[in-house]
Amino acid sequence: MQLSKVVQELGEVNVERQSNGELKVTATILLVPDVEFDGMGLALDASASMKKMYGISGLVGGVFAQAVSTENVVEPVTKKIVDFLSNYSRTSKVSLVYWACNPDGSQIEEIGEFDKQDIKSISLSGPNPKKLSMGMQTKLLPPLKYFVEKFQSSTKRGVKHPAAICLFITDGRIDDLEEVKEYSFGLAQEIAQNQKPFIKMLLLGVGQDIDEAQMTELDDFFDESELRDYEGQRIDLWDHQRAIDMNHLEQVFKEMVSEDVIVTNSSCRIVNQSGTLCCNYSDGVPALLQFMLPPGSTEFTLEFQGAKVTQDISEALSQL
Repeated sequence: MQLSKVVQELGEVNVERQSNGELKVTATILLVPDVEFDGMGLALDASASMKKMYGISGLVGGVFAQAVSTENVVEPVTKKIVDFLSNYSRTSKVSLVYWACNPDGSQIEEIGEFDKQDIKSISLSGPNPKKLSMGMQTKLLPPLKYFVEKFQSSTKRGVKHPAAICLFITDGRIDDLEEVKEYSFGLAQEIAQNQKPFIKMLLLGVGQDIDEAQMTELDDFFDESELRDYEGQRIDLWDHQRAIDMNHLEQVFKEMVSEDVIVTNSSCRIVNQSGTLCCNYSDGVPALLQFMLPPGSTEFTLEFQGAKVTQDISEALSQL
């Protein structure tokens, strides 16, 4: 289980109960990658259930429409994300699209490419109604294919040097999950054969009706896969996050670390709430931590250079 509440020093924490009662923990130290991406992608859900988030009441006009007018929350959030992502793009621009357009949710609409200045003057209120309607289904495969094709010419091939990061904002259930998984596996095989560049995908759930179980299923899709890139790094295309759980935008990078990246050369040890030594890193603190906690553990603490970082894991215990 992936914890929803993570301390600011950590990016992602997953807890898995073993048959002997021990708890396997996989955690990442939150780092901003020291690489420049060839591109950044942001896809905005334009299905009908998003109308209120775009400030669309659904009423035709008149006093009723004025009375129930709602705030467009998509626009300011999108502008903030673009401002952030543009700092890591080689072109300083982020590619924006609407997805889940038209009744069957299979169409996308290109909005354009924007840097942190361009995005300030753009209105984001959903797809152009003269061209596309807001969808009754939410299909992820079309925007996924769009970004893969857009960035396929990148010379950056490996997990350590991604061509791009692409965020897909959604408020509900993905209607073509099996097709997305099938396409993603084929893409990962091409990456393993050095035929396609690696792109990291992040599903960002907003609102109260997101299907987190489904998002987790896609996030965990490559957990049992042995596919690796040309440098031997494990290929994991998907990550997910609930917007309500994000403490800061740097968490979009929370899975983009590897165990051979050392955060600090000082030794580190991990103990549980009882002070039991669970793991000892004598050669430095890796960005990707994997260790076991004894049965009954409810938290773990990283101790290094006189500092401590404590993460509560009790949230996961009732779910395992």
